[in-house]
Amino acid sequence: MQRTDSETVNSIRRSELSANVQTVACSLGVNLVPLYSLDPIVDKRWEALVASHPRASVFHQAGWLKALAVTYDYKPLVLTSTPEGRPLQDGIVFAEIKSWITGCRLVSLPFADHCDPLLSDGGDIRDLGPWLEAQCQTRRWNYVELRPLSWELGSGGPFDPGQSFWLHTLSLTPSLEEIFRGFHANCMQRRIRRAGRAQLLYERGRSSENLRDFYKLLMITRRRHQLPPQPLAWFRNLITCLGPKLDIRVARKDGLPIAAIFTLRHGATAVYKYGCSDDGYHHLGAMPFLFWKFIEESKAEGVEQLDFGRTDLCNDGLVAFKDHFGTTRRRFTYIRCSHPKRRSNAIVRHVPGVGRVFSFMPDAISSRLGELLYRHIG
Repeated sequence: MQRTDSETVNSIRRSELSANVQTVACSLGVNLVPLYSLDPIVDKRWEALVASHPRASVFHQAGWLKALAVTYDYKPLVLTSTPEGRPLQDGIVFAEIKSWITGCRLVSLPFADHCDPLLSDGGDIRDLGPWLEAQCQTRRWNYVELRPLSWELGSGGPFDPGQSFWLHTLSLTPSLEEIFRGFHANCMQRRIRRAGRAQLLYERGRSSENLRDFYKLLMITRRRHQLPPQPLAWFRNLITCLGPKLDIRVARKDGLPIAAIFTLRHGATAVYKYGCSDDGYHHLGAMPFLFWKFIEESKAEGVEQLDFGRTDLCNDGLVAFKDHFGTTRRRFTYIRCSHPKRRSNAIVRHVPGVGRVFSFMPDAISSRLGELLYRHIG
């Protein structure tokens, strides 16, 4: 992105969000710095940038953005310094969330574990600070949130730290034998061998049966954790929009699905996104077994790194589970920009008081309420 004066924004013209390419001209002192917006679902230049940029992920892909739009009616937008008709040099993708429960905001990107701004060499997120701050006031957003992995929050400016998470990654460049030796002996190696002795059946695919089994287990898991389930339509739309970049892996015992994981892929990186299981079969080691199959197959297909996804800092059990695969763990923090008068109220919490209700609610009602609530969470 081009450097801008981070002190003042005197005027912003034509700043309405739109699906069409437009210029947002920011008058910054004596300099006129143009920003352009585009619809990343229809503008093929975005996919070209995502395919070539080293910081791009599956969450940048047009398929992920289309699934967000179809499921939750979130309209995607990319800000770039590149004019229409030229190959994109940079871009930051957002989606606008409008909610009467959790407020209105611009997020990069809803339900994505992380989403780096795709900047050119020398670009800096702080260049957008004045524009974002002004838009929070103009459009009455509570905040604008970015979810970068590779940018540290400096002092000063309109950005505040948001929520922090752990990210676990595993390099697949060593041999399978070396990778397996890096697993925790009791918690992973022994359980994977136990799954082999239990003769668990394994299936990988994107069929309606795979999705049905996955969602059945997801309902069990979300109830166990006292959380609302994501809508079934979200997973259907991800399968439709991402196609071969997505897989469901299911483990069965005596024909019954007992564990499943939902994985994504972008380039040389495979991503674990969702996992679920029947706790009555945990002693069989089905989840470690599925991760080992995920690792074996990903390595055979040329994947160089597994992304185990974000984890809440306070979720000690899940942190330990991912640690036991010999992963590398790093902490990262979302950042938020809000109008100064709203900065103290910038962090919007999830809908409170519903956890225990979901632990005993019938599946049909729980799924329907989850469908209604998730569009407000983002």
